[in-house]
Amino acid sequence: MTARDMGFLASIAALALDQASKLLLLYGFGFADMLPGQHIAVLPGLDLVMMWNSGVSFSFLAGNGALGTAFLSLFTLAVVGVLGWWLWRVQTRVLAVGLGLVIGGALGNLVDRLIHGGVADFFALHAFGIAFFACNVADICITLGVIGVLYDTMLEQRPGRAS
Repeated sequence: MTARDMGFLASIAALALDQASKLLLLYGFGFADMLPGQHIAVLPGLDLVMMWNSGVSFSFLAGNGALGTAFLSLFTLAVVGVLGWWLWRVQTRVLAVGLGLVIGGALGNLVDRLIHGGVADFFALHAFGIAFFACNVADICITLGVIGVLYDTMLEQRPGRAS
């Protein structure tokens, strides 16, 4: 299996896991009927919550209605296109999987944005009385993917690369 194939499979897995988790939580467990911000304690530091994010990270660019949704959707498609072009040319598996996770996560959040007008977030992280943020499986995949890309491009030692 080539690095490109692994990246493609990672993107499909990230998209599928994200959408399956959202369907399960929204409709299987009834989160669609929960009050916004209502928390269910799961573990120390982790609650389940129902939040809709109409912007991007930390609700940046939220509240711009249909025009904001259209702008963010087009921006997401452009980013996915660039990352897909990069994925097509990769040689290493870590970079390919990292790019695939970012692509799949971005597409998962795009599906939400197009269907619901915002992204469903369920996992609320907190510690020491401080609430950090709410996220979803797509956000987790994007974060792991960025870590993989950074590892490959900055930290991994290869022949000919300065140490």
